[in-house]
Amino acid sequence: MMPFNLKIVTPDGLFFDGQAEQLIVRTVTGDIGIMARHMNYLAPLGMGRAVVIADGKRRNAACIGGMVSVVNGEVTLMPTTFEWAEDIDVSRAEAAFQKASKMVEENASETDVKVAKAKLSRAMVRKGVAKYRVDIDPSQMSK
Repeated sequence: MMPFNLKIVTPDGLFFDGQAEQLIVRTVTGDIGIMARHMNYLAPLGMGRAVVIADGKRRNAACIGGMVSVVNGEVTLMPTTFEWAEDIDVSRAEAAFQKASKMVEENASETDVKVAKAKLSRAMVRKGVAKYRVDIDPSQMSK
C-alpha cells in the first residue's frame, strides 16, 4: 500500500507524526477508512477503536472525540483522547466502568446521569480496545 503522512495531535501535543498506509476511525456517523489519495474530508470523531497501519504493522487505539481531516493528501487526526491499546491500564478502565455504572444506577440528576453515561461509554471503549494489545501483521489476519 502507498503511504501518506499522518499526524495525530491531542490536547497534550503531537502524539504521532509519520507515514501510514491506512487509518480507520469512528466518526459520529460511522467508521471511515483513509488511505493514500483520499479526497479532502473533514468529520467529527465519535468514540471507538482507531486502527493505524504503518510499516506493515497494525496498531489499535482508543480514540475519543475530536476531528479528522484530509487536506491535499495530508491526514490529521485531532482526538480529545487517544491511547494505544498497549498503554491502556485495564484495571483503571474497569474501575472507571464500575464507578460510572454505579452513578447511572443511583438515579442522580439528569446532568450527572449524562456525564456518567459518557464516562461509561469511554470506559467501554478503552476496555474493548485493550483486547488488541499485540501488533498484528495485516497479511496474517484472517479474512
